Amino acid sequence: MPRGDKSAYTDKQKRKAEEIEMGYRKRGVDKEEAERRAWATVNKEEGGGKKSGSGRGTKDNKSASKRGGRKGGEAAAKRPASERSASARKAAVTRKKNKAAGKKG
Repeated sequence: MPRGDKSAYTDKQKRKAEEIEMGYRKRGVDKEEAERRAWATVNKEEGGGKKSGSGRGTKDNKSASKRGGRKGGEAAAKRPASERSASARKAAVTRKKNKAAGKKG
């Protein structure tokens, strides 16, 4: 199998890579780089192409996809610094209160 051959990937993995690639293209990344990043994301989340056989499947790790939606912080950047620091103080109080109550999270 030549390097770069995608025959070992499932249809779902191929669709996922295509969707990720389109997202990068929308953000102005050139085609080759977008495709490279898309397949790297699929490989990281799903551990490469799927092999057949009972018990060979593993749970997908969605950490890479989740991080993508949080990058940038555009909404936070639009808020004034005083509002952001007030939110941070409120969150710190909540964490402290939860820790004292023995809550996890």
